[in-house]
Amino acid sequence: MPESRIIHGFHAVTSRLRSAPDAVREIYFDAARTDRRGADLVKFAQSRGVRVLTVDVRRLDGMTGNARHQGVAASVAAAKLAMHIDDVLETLTEPALLLILDGITDPHNLGACLRVADAMGVHAVIAPKDRAVGLNATVSKVASGAAESVPYIPVTNLARTMRELKDREIWITGADEQAPTDLYAAKLDGARALVLGAEGEGMRRLTREHCDELVRIPMLGSVESLNVSVSAGICLAETRRQRTVAENAAR
Repeated sequence: MPESRIIHGFHAVTSRLRSAPDAVREIYFDAARTDRRGADLVKFAQSRGVRVLTVDVRRLDGMTGNARHQGVAASVAAAKLAMHIDDVLETLTEPALLLILDGITDPHNLGACLRVADAMGVHAVIAPKDRAVGLNATVSKVASGAAESVPYIPVTNLARTMRELKDREIWITGADEQAPTDLYAAKLDGARALVLGAEGEGMRRLTREHCDELVRIPMLGSVESLNVSVSAGICLAETRRQRTVAENAAR
């Protein structure tokens, strides 16, 4: 039987029921919940042929590591989205748009980045296996379904992966607050990978050195830095805007 994992929270469970009901093995629901939202979820699950088990909240706490599960969790088959970046690149019919995350250890930040990546049409998110959070139940909950729709590819050697992307003519742009080039002055169309590091620490030195260029997000207010998911949203939105402009001009 394929590997399974636990996801929790209304958004994560509902999104999986909508996108891949066959992958949901069982749903565990707080027996004490009698509200309309809970009843609707149970009805929706049953309409998809998924068994719902009512359980004590203490069991849910144990299954989710005392996370904010909202009274619902599910056992699901682990998503088989992509095992290697080549699995993604070889199927694309448009220039690649990738997001590389270096050193993101907070599951809430990773979940939010996946959600942004899904919204901006990113083809895959790449991150190092070590010193990074990886996919877990909290990430799935925050991502609201994006953890099941955007390929997340952990790699053993991030610098080597970046070199391989360059060999495939994918331009690598890193976001660095000390960069001389303004994000909005950079040329961001074409096949591209955007690289962001953890808030405060930024990219590691070797990761920075493997970027083809560095850009900075102009900060016009009093704050000195942005959350990595906010930075990812700004960079990806500008990249997507430039790509759309270039496509329209080519028609």
